[in-house]
Amino acid sequence: MVKHVRAALERTVSINKAINAQEVAVKEKHARTCILGTHHEKGAQTFWSVVNRLPLSGNAVLCWKFCHVFHKLLRDGHSNVLKDSVRYKNELSDMSRMWGHLSEGYGQLCSIYLKLLRTKMEFHTKNPRFPGNLQMSDRQLDEAGENDVNNFFQLTVEMFDYLECELNLFQTVFSSLDMSRSVSVTAAGQCRLAPLIQVILDCSHLYDYTVKLLFKLHSCLPADTLQGHRDRFLEQFRKLKDLFYRSSNLQYFKRLIQIPQLPENPPNFLRASALSEHISPVVVIPAEASSPDSEPITDLVEMDTASQSLFDNKFDDIFGSSFNSDPFNFNSQNGMKKDDKDRLIEQLYGEIAALKEELENFKAESARGVVQLRGRASELEAELAEQRHLKQQAQDESEFLRTELEELKKQREDTEKAQRSLTEIERRAQANEQRYSKLKEKYSELVQNHADLLRKNAEVTKQVTAARQAQGDVEREKKELEDSFQRVSEQAQRKSQEQAEVLDTLKREVAASRQELQVLQGTLESSAQAGAEQSTRIAGLEQERDSLSRAAERHGEEMAALRAELQGLREVLSREQESSKMELETLQTRLREKESGEQALQRRLAEEQFALLRGTAREAERMVQDAPRLSPACCLPADCLLSRTLAASECVERLRDAHGKYLSNCAAMGSLLPCLALFAHLVSDTLLQGSATSHVAPMEPADRLLEMCKQCGSEAVSYLSALQDPGTVESADCSPVTACLGRISTIGEELRPRGLDVKQEELGDLVDKEMAATAAAIETASARIEEMLSKARAGDTGVKLEVNERILGSCTGLMQAIHILVLASKDLQREIVESGRGAASPKEFYAKNSRWTEGLISASKAVGWGATVMVDAADLVVQGKGTFEELMVCSREIAASTAQLVAASKVKADKDSTNLCKLQQASRGVNQATAGVVASTKAGKSQVEEKDSMDFSSMTLTQIKRQEMDSQVRVLELENQLQKERQKLGELRKKHYELAGVAEGWEEDAAD
Repeated sequence: MVKHVRAALERTVSINKAINAQEVAVKEKHARTCILGTHHEKGAQTFWSVVNRLPLSGNAVLCWKFCHVFHKLLRDGHSNVLKDSVRYKNELSDMSRMWGHLSEGYGQLCSIYLKLLRTKMEFHTKNPRFPGNLQMSDRQLDEAGENDVNNFFQLTVEMFDYLECELNLFQTVFSSLDMSRSVSVTAAGQCRLAPLIQVILDCSHLYDYTVKLLFKLHSCLPADTLQGHRDRFLEQFRKLKDLFYRSSNLQYFKRLIQIPQLPENPPNFLRASALSEHISPVVVIPAEASSPDSEPITDLVEMDTASQSLFDNKFDDIFGSSFNSDPFNFNSQNGMKKDDKDRLIEQLYGEIAALKEELENFKAESARGVVQLRGRASELEAELAEQRHLKQQAQDESEFLRTELEELKKQREDTEKAQRSLTEIERRAQANEQRYSKLKEKYSELVQNHADLLRKNAEVTKQVTAARQAQGDVEREKKELEDSFQRVSEQAQRKSQEQAEVLDTLKREVAASRQELQVLQGTLESSAQAGAEQSTRIAGLEQERDSLSRAAERHGEEMAALRAELQGLREVLSREQESSKMELETLQTRLREKESGEQALQRRLAEEQFALLRGTAREAERMVQDAPRLSPACCLPADCLLSRTLAASECVERLRDAHGKYLSNCAAMGSLLPCLALFAHLVSDTLLQGSATSHVAPMEPADRLLEMCKQCGSEAVSYLSALQDPGTVESADCSPVTACLGRISTIGEELRPRGLDVKQEELGDLVDKEMAATAAAIETASARIEEMLSKARAGDTGVKLEVNERILGSCTGLMQAIHILVLASKDLQREIVESGRGAASPKEFYAKNSRWTEGLISASKAVGWGATVMVDAADLVVQGKGTFEELMVCSREIAASTAQLVAASKVKADKDSTNLCKLQQASRGVNQATAGVVASTKAGKSQVEEKDSMDFSSMTLTQIKRQEMDSQVRVLELENQLQKERQKLGELRKKHYELAGVAEGWEEDAAD
């Protein structure tokens, strides 16, 4: 029991030494003793019992050092420190608000530090899996979120709030220091900088966990949903990087902590592979150098003994020894003589008293020595416990580093695998590209060979034609020779007939002559003269007979020569016929070979062409199948869907024509392949656009649109599959795809905004009317604000008047900025109409650009409506019936409406236009005025709330107790409502993810 009391007393002394009013940094040995005390007593009861007696509300330095020690206990103390400290959370909040009223010295620092400690306690209370020092592995981080995207989403928001409080303290400390001097070497500067070591340790872990959680959220949620998270992270990333850089240059931190440096650029959460490039920042605390705080404890027993002996010597030197001479011995002063016995008794009494005194001194020294030894033993035990704690921390850190090393090795292996797979993919891509180039070259070669064969075929055809002509000439010559031979034969026959006739005539004449000779011989004797004449006549006839014989012989010779010539001609003709027949057979053989080669090349060309068609159709089918699995990057209107559907329908018609040409002529492959690629691209784009449009459509049309998109995708896949089969390529029909696209267009027409219910000719007048109405609404709003300001000045006083004047003044500035923007928009609109209408009238220009005109009208109406609503909200706030949040929302709504008006005005403007520059300047003025309204509203709200919450001077004790109970009841009700709303939000998100999964076909993809 005494040991526990002594240990509690030592912890009390250490706490008082650590938390004092001196403007110096907290000594590490005192803080370490406080931390070890929490582990000894398994809680922070002693700490809070001592702190409650300290005047924290009266001394800012004392409060600052309390925050530092308490931060260390939350980080490195026992886990029950948080449980014992939660009950003091409201006191810390009250103290934070109290110190927040001081703008100089440690006031603002204490206020922000107390808010940070409250935020830290709330964070660890909501997330008990996180230890106080925030050291966790990736597996423990996943377990903390329970692998639920809702929990990860909420945990990321809480980490953003936590890190924002840390950064606010960081910036406030730096802004309170004079960085032109070496403040880090002064005691006052070190007092302010010392707590930042704990802040740096917290920030490094919070940054690392935030990056990992954002990558995990981007893998589960659309990028648009996490736009706010990314913006907030980028802002905190820039602040943290700047603060780490500034801290690393301070001399005070260089010997105590090694601050990491963040990367030059923030992580790209839209690229999942960027997680492997993330390096967790590690804060290194080097081994502590020897300092006055860590000097060894000397032997207290020896020091006390030496000091006691020195004190005794000094006493003897001043007053003399009590044993040698007794100045107060009255007997000696009286000069009385005693006998020897009395002197002996006195001497013995003196020795006994001296011995008693020595004994008492020895007992006191022994007791002091025992106390000192016990203190030394307790210190050694504390140091041993600290060393064990440090050993455990070192083991945990080594385990954590070992785990990180294993994770890094796994990441490295995954990276190497990804690199190898990427290399393999690149190699395959190169091989496919080379194969494609080879096929292209082979196709070109086949086309060239085909052309060469066609040319050779033409040449062979010409040669065959020439050979056939030569054969015809030979046959004609043969016929001519046969005709000439027949004519010669006929002539010879006619001549032989004539000769025969002549011979017959001669024979008849000879017979007649013989008869006459016989007659003459009979009458020879009668007339000699008649006989001589007859003899002369006979001799003449014989000569004529001889000449006829010689002529017949010559004709015979001519006939023999003609027969010989005819025989030679027949032999020459037969030889020429044989050679012509051989040449003809050779040419026919070559022609058949050429025709068979050409047919083989044509078959091969047809196979290659069909292979190209099959590959293109397969790739197109894969593209169409992948389209439903892609999540749209944003929600698009029905106009985009209609434009894509129209383009897809036109492409389907071109594809039908190209398919028909290909079926009639396989050589028309060149027009079919581009149509197939374009068809796949446009159909997949239509499916993706349909999915994006369904997100902004009502439920029933959205379901019909998604169902029709799925049917269109299945019909397109069926058509592309039919093109890949040679047996079904002729029966492939894309009419169902056209029908599905038509039904999608019908649904898109239903989802299109109907626009303004006016005629096209009235758009120009309506634009002018709406712009004038907007200007009039702004002027009316400005007049109402001025009227409210005058009423407020007449009827309000004090803080309410100040708040109302500030809010109405900022609203007046916003109305003036909007008025300037409307005028600049009118000038730019007039310039656009003058430059774009040409010879047409402004009304014709507005009618021609009806969509742009409707956008201008809608934006003008929104600006006028927003001005009226903001004036009504300001009126209610001034009267005390409205809320400041409604006024801030109205001002932001006006800023959004003016941004819409600016976007609609400059969409057709020239980028170098002077009026466009004026419009952009006016837009920036509106944004600044909106920020002024929001800032003045927030300031007025906080001022009113502080006034209402801090004015307790007129209340009695019973009233204060009643208010306290009401506040506690209200806090419990709000916490209950917050818990219910969080549960409702979680259920809504789960239901939204389920419906989105069904709409996008996630379950089907998982089943496949």
